Amino acid sequence: MAPSGQGGASGGSSGAVTPEGVRGWVRGVYRFATDRNDFRRNLIVNLGLFAVGVWVAKNLTDIDLMAPQPIA
Repeated sequence: MAPSGQGGASGGSSGAVTPEGVRGWVRGVYRFATDRNDFRRNLIVNLGLFAVGVWVAKNLTDIDLMAPQPIA
């Protein structure tokens, strides 16, 4: 038998995902998605929307964002 505090089934060194870990992760994602006053959430959502807009402008239109502008 392993001494308390060393090794054991709940040592976490086996790399297996425990149900508590999954439950905690899902709870954290739910709290992150539903907290409307969270600065980090707003920052991530806004950066994601910006990245989607750049991707749409780059891939779904004939506009080359990095092309030099014509001199008129």
